[in-house]
Amino acid sequence: MIQINSERKIKKLAEFIALKYDEKITPLEEIIKEEGLRVFFDNYEKGTFDGMTIYEDDNFFIHINIDNGNRIDSARGRFTLAHELGHYLIDSHRIGLMSGLLEPHPSKTNQKQFYEIEREADYFASCLLMPEERFKKDIFRKKFNFELIVSLSKEYNVSITACAFRFAQIGSHPIMIIYAENGIIKWTYYSEDFPYKYLLNNKKISDSFLMGEYFGNPMSDISKTSQIWAIDCFNYVQTEDSNKKFYEHCMTYKQSALSIIWED
Repeated sequence: MIQINSERKIKKLAEFIALKYDEKITPLEEIIKEEGLRVFFDNYEKGTFDGMTIYEDDNFFIHINIDNGNRIDSARGRFTLAHELGHYLIDSHRIGLMSGLLEPHPSKTNQKQFYEIEREADYFASCLLMPEERFKKDIFRKKFNFELIVSLSKEYNVSITACAFRFAQIGSHPIMIIYAENGIIKWTYYSEDFPYKYLLNNKKISDSFLMGEYFGNPMSDISKTSQIWAIDCFNYVQTEDSNKKFYEHCMTYKQSALSIIWED
């Protein structure tokens, strides 16, 4: 977990930069130009990395892998570039790269990062692309459903996953996000006030989830919403809450799935 003091500094820096511009879609190319950075969108082979920041000959260079779908105007490409800007603009990252204390390393998008440096760069990207002041205005008094996440992701030109993470951090309604591959949960992320923190079956997704149904009987890729019950999906459900219902929207692709869960 990012230290609170560090999180506040990263948020303040990223949102100060984003709010200098009137555009809702943060103009990353303008930031690059103002910083005098050299960014290369090139072919580095699929599956290798999304982005990498290198300090060499007294200059910083950012490399973005288009073979992974990182176009300069795509949601994935924008998040990757914002993440790499974090490595350059966060003081400790920049100084680490310049001094050699921090080795250049490949970054991958849409995966839960357990390395502190990567978490900080992800958080910077999230704040830069979806600054709290703007984001909260756009969700004020709006009822939560999956369509709200879709709408916001289009408005900010970010992926549904990135938008869901940001909503979990600062949104007006508690949600949980689950990502699994081949029926095995790779990570979960949830709002601080989401009522349940632990899933049944620990790492193996329960058949009671829409996601579980998909892995139990793989079908063509789906994207739909279904009703689920707390008692069938979460640990430590009190007897009086056994009839509590939630909604799950599941998106699947090639034996992987991402679900967003919320209570009505």
